[in-house]
Amino acid sequence: MIIKRVLQEEQTTGYVDYITLSSNVLFSMKYVQSYAELEKETLYNCIRKSDYNTENYLDGVVVESLDYKELFSKYQDYTNVVFLVDPPYLSTEVGTYKNYWKLKDYLDVLDVLNGTNYIYFTSNKSHIIELCEWMANKPALYNPFAGSTTSAVNNQMNYNSSYTDIMLHKVNYEFK
Repeated sequence: MIIKRVLQEEQTTGYVDYITLSSNVLFSMKYVQSYAELEKETLYNCIRKSDYNTENYLDGVVVESLDYKELFSKYQDYTNVVFLVDPPYLSTEVGTYKNYWKLKDYLDVLDVLNGTNYIYFTSNKSHIIELCEWMANKPALYNPFAGSTTSAVNNQMNYNSSYTDIMLHKVNYEFK
């Protein structure tokens, strides 16, 4: 009945917020973005039994909704600003985000934190703290792949899963 009701809503209004719906009817941290994905899933009753109470919750707080780079540029020189940073967690599923997050994106976010007030959200799955500790011990970082040649092969495992094998190679001396 729930699946049919979701389809009816999509056909009637033209839109269903599948991310929010996922948090109420799918297993913890499982998300879908379409009806086709939802109908394949097992449903769980995770619906709140009480209303959300947000009265006076953010009084005195200025809330902005901008790309983080624009937001940082706008407020970087203010001393009374705290940046709430909640990027997709490194090494976790990021398929529900509109833009695919690459390692460079994670590192760009970390670069913005330097010298600012922030609250940064992550998990033990991301290993971002371990990465930063490793970087701190390598003050003269360099790109070991600079000048190398890249070869890539796309591999299809099944109808919805694929990966790319990547080989980087570089010869620093001549063979005799």
